[in-house]
Amino acid sequence: MSTNLYETLGVAKNASQDEIKKAYRKLARQYHPDRNPNDVSAEAKFKEVQTAYDVLSDPEKRKQYDSFGNGRMRGGGGPGGVPFDFNLQDFDLSDILGGVFNRGSRGGSARRQPQRGSDIEAVVNLSFEDALKGVQTQIPVEVDTACRECGGTGAQPGTMPTICPECNGRGVTSESQGLFSLSQPCPRCRGNGTVVEKPCGNCHGTGRERRTKRYSVSIPAGVKDGTRIRLKGKGEAGMNGGPTGDLNVVTRVAESPIYQRRGAADLLVEVPVSFPTATLGGRVDVPTPDGQVSLKIPAGSEDGKLLKIKGRGAPKLKGGGKGDLLARVKIDVPKKLNKRGRELLEEFQKVAG
Repeated sequence: MSTNLYETLGVAKNASQDEIKKAYRKLARQYHPDRNPNDVSAEAKFKEVQTAYDVLSDPEKRKQYDSFGNGRMRGGGGPGGVPFDFNLQDFDLSDILGGVFNRGSRGGSARRQPQRGSDIEAVVNLSFEDALKGVQTQIPVEVDTACRECGGTGAQPGTMPTICPECNGRGVTSESQGLFSLSQPCPRCRGNGTVVEKPCGNCHGTGRERRTKRYSVSIPAGVKDGTRIRLKGKGEAGMNGGPTGDLNVVTRVAESPIYQRRGAADLLVEVPVSFPTATLGGRVDVPTPDGQVSLKIPAGSEDGKLLKIKGRGAPKLKGGGKGDLLARVKIDVPKKLNKRGRELLEEFQKVAG
């Protein structure tokens, strides 16, 4: 076994709990004995992965491993060859081993504690218009769920897992090492405390199966590209009776040919204005998500000037009405002039100096 538990799972030392859990699930499926019958190396690798996950999935165990697990060994190592750098004057060895492996003293148990299921992520694609008004949509999500055939027990229908005869249901076996007795996950039941004599044909004894579920999601009006909507309890099923994870729905909003988002709920639109209107002032029609409105253009408006139309932007996600529509003046310079128009413009140029 690698002396570095992070290397065993293939994750960085600063990996999150979700990253550790995903790496463990991937490796556990890959090296599970039911998928690799009579493969000694795969079974050994599976035990390594189990041991590494037992430590790194628990914040307290992980903290102690980070403190003691990577140093030089003095007086031996932990189960699976995990080294500890400890000073017998400062630490009680039984406390350290008991804390790291959750074995405790005699009679302790390694049965796995309930673990919360992983959060999962799904993407929903929206048009710009649907993002402004909000929609109800269906999202397909592939998740691990309890096997429909065995109800999650892993045993053939009509049978049940039995107490492991190797560890008598404790989930651990102990080995004497001189003054100390070191515990490790039971090789027969892999720390479960129970064994499945007749595995379920559908899930091959894992108690779980991959299924596609469809969830109805209400997309609120005003979402932006990248908005995250959390659906509690719609993620991966928990392990050992633990709670289900959450589903995070991420919105991907198409760009609009007319509007640009500004801040939380403001919209920007470019408004073509003729040179005479920009100079003398006037009114122009401006498109808004709720229909056209008439906008007053002040005399002497320059190209790029921003004019605000209150309450005509996008809905605010947290309530409180709508944002504003920012109309940016874009002076429309004529590309061609007739003779009379040119004469008038030349006369204006002389007058304006």
